[in-house]
Amino acid sequence: QVQLVESGGGLHQAGGSLRLSCAASGRTFSTYSMAWFRQAPGKERELVAAISWSGVSTGYLDSVKGRFTISRDNAKNTIYLQMNSLKPEDSAVYYCAQHAESRSTGPDTRNPNKYAYWGQGTQVTVSS
Repeated sequence: QVQLVESGGGLHQAGGSLRLSCAASGRTFSTYSMAWFRQAPGKERELVAAISWSGVSTGYLDSVKGRFTISRDNAKNTIYLQMNSLKPEDSAVYYCAQHAESRSTGPDTRNPNKYAYWGQGTQVTVSS
């Protein structure tokens, strides 16, 4: 059974930094691509950042490019989202997700419909 547990959210000021963590268990972590999604009130969930199972390839939502960095530590079964230069529009519930298929490649890694397992979410609120 896959379990994903996010941590690190909270209330932060615009311009500040924040790091989210997601600890995974239940499958061989190192063979699955991982991603961060977010959902703000009244909006659809969107893929914020994805990282391939090898860690070599990453992809980002245009609005967070240059500000957010996704990374993974396969020894700790954990992924991270470093969020810098926070903006009020970054406020949302952030979810960690694991890809449905082992060793996904290329565009498949950044296909939001391919993510099958989800954490409970962590609230990030950025005040102006």
